[in-house]
Amino acid sequence: MILTKAQYDEIAQCLVSVPPTRQSLRKLKQRFPSQSQATLLSIFSQEYQKHIKRTHAKHHTSEAIESYYQRYLHGVGKNGAAPVLLELANEVDYAPSLMARIILERFLQEHEETPPSKSVINSLLRDPSQIPDGVLANQVYQCTVNDCCYGPLVDCIKHAIGHEHEILLRDLLLEKNLSFLDEDQLRAKGYDKTPDFILQVPVVMLCPLAVEGHIIHWIESKASFGDECSHHAYLHDQFWSYWNRFGPGLVIYWYGFIQELDCNRERGILLKACFPTDIVTLGHGAAAP
Repeated sequence: MILTKAQYDEIAQCLVSVPPTRQSLRKLKQRFPSQSQATLLSIFSQEYQKHIKRTHAKHHTSEAIESYYQRYLHGVGKNGAAPVLLELANEVDYAPSLMARIILERFLQEHEETPPSKSVINSLLRDPSQIPDGVLANQVYQCTVNDCCYGPLVDCIKHAIGHEHEILLRDLLLEKNLSFLDEDQLRAKGYDKTPDFILQVPVVMLCPLAVEGHIIHWIESKASFGDECSHHAYLHDQFWSYWNRFGPGLVIYWYGFIQELDCNRERGILLKACFPTDIVTLGHGAAAP
């Protein structure tokens, strides 16, 4: 799904004042029925993460942490089964999983002899049954399963989706009888930063938006929507490095991208929202089957 910048901004504007809940996502789908659920979810998640980054600091002052912790204690003191942490997170407009992390860390600081390490916190968030307080364990669990943008559950889902699309891309390359090296093979050869696939025989994409075909040497799979923030970060951290080392390449944003971002074709980086159907193998001079 390729959106113009104006179309993307219209969707993003609708997300300014909504909480990161599945109910909000359903309303977004009703508002933009022509957009796929996956595309809207990706935009929804990315826009919310931008908001969290902008407001992160105010939730981590010592005063804010102590205020949240005392409100948590007061809430569970009245009713330990109520979704106290989840409601608190929604009230102060903070991600439930991140609120759970704040309270869990504060709780352990009070009840453990040594400050908890990051690895211990992460382990307890992944498996709340390890938390040495049943009420807090339940509160953390409620935050984790109700957060659709942050937390260990979301991280697992994103990793699985990313891996699924890499497998899909691999299968499509094999179907086209294209020879390639994958990321693991490239790392075994000593490369530290690599795209998902290097094409051993370069191909030319016959793109209807261009007069001539574009040679590509590598393909990167992104199971997300390509917005300005993420795409510019990828250009800086990954894509131009791939271009410098391996030559021109193709990035597939499986959930779409902002049309205006596809502006580096002549410089050697193409964007697509799906696997290209018209490709020519340079070594054979004919269209791949």
